[in-house]
Amino acid sequence: MSDTSSGKVIQPGGTIGILGGGQLGRMLTLAGRNMGYRFVTLDPTEDAPCGQVATQIQANFDDVEAARKLAALSDVITYEFENVDAHVTNILMEESYVPQGSHLLYTTQHRLREKRAIEAAGVPVAPYAEIKSEADLREAAERFGTPCVLKTATGGYDGKGQWVLRSLDEVAEAYDTLSRAKTELVLEQFIHFDKELSVIAARSPRGEVKAFPAAENIHVHNILHESIVPARIPVPVQKAAEELAIRIAESLGVIGLIAVELFLTKDGQLYVNELAPRPHNSGHYTMEACRTSQFEQHVRAICNLPLGSTELITPVVMVNLLGEHIAPLHDKLAEPGFLENEALGVSAKLHLYGKKEAKEKRKMGHINLLTNDVEKALTWIEQTGIWESK
Repeated sequence: MSDTSSGKVIQPGGTIGILGGGQLGRMLTLAGRNMGYRFVTLDPTEDAPCGQVATQIQANFDDVEAARKLAALSDVITYEFENVDAHVTNILMEESYVPQGSHLLYTTQHRLREKRAIEAAGVPVAPYAEIKSEADLREAAERFGTPCVLKTATGGYDGKGQWVLRSLDEVAEAYDTLSRAKTELVLEQFIHFDKELSVIAARSPRGEVKAFPAAENIHVHNILHESIVPARIPVPVQKAAEELAIRIAESLGVIGLIAVELFLTKDGQLYVNELAPRPHNSGHYTMEACRTSQFEQHVRAICNLPLGSTELITPVVMVNLLGEHIAPLHDKLAEPGFLENEALGVSAKLHLYGKKEAKEKRKMGHINLLTNDVEKALTWIEQTGIWESK
């Protein structure tokens, strides 16, 4: 097992192994290849998005022999999602170099452990309660008031694994439904937020830490729709959000990236909602709008190179493309003024992930809209009509 405090540097020309072959691995590979690194990915999906631009080991994530093969081929290993099999993680740490380690995964794979770690960093989270029975749920829901949010402690993304209780009459059904997951449950007090924000921070083994500008996030049906940067919030709040992310990165000993999702209330209070120890959808705006993208920064961090500048070059709005948006997008692509709208002063940078089937609500790509005014980019989104059926 390698010591992440040793200052080990992985030079360009080395091979980076990625556990997971989705779009985050794909964009990480594209950024790292520009820096001279080689990539190998492990993923069960044939012709996975990352596998189209890296060598792919096609196997299940709990396949021990495949994990050993990944370890043998890699100078350093990272992951593109949190729900990594613990046994496989331990094998990789014994047989390769995994600077992110297993402790951060252990923490962020479980909502209760994650909340306690955030509190230990001196950062506020929404009031919560561990739920072990229907009686626990009823007592906590009465204490917090409705609405409140019941979540599974493990798994769940894009709104899955959770239930918004809008009255106490839903307690029995909510508990019965979510307890079938056979994991601990957590009830969170509903935060009446003014805006949802996120900050991506990076930390290297040498202890260098930097945060990207805070993004203002708009969700539709619990799936991220838009990230707006600069966020339409006071500058002191932006700075406070970035400082919270840095504090969490340092307290948790993060290596690589950590995405910190936050609620901002009308009275200016910030509460951390969730963490993700990897590149994040809300950080895609950095690909053209910052001096260094989140993907290049992650490569720099895990390889122990000096971190890049996180300066914002231009205002930007990132908008996600789901399966239902792909056909309308194709209809628009050849239209003059679609990608370069001189009237609005918006330049659209398209990123598609190479997924075979455009399923509804499936993330298929995103567009970064570069502009001198984010309101112009929001107007561009509205005028195109692609997202009308969202």
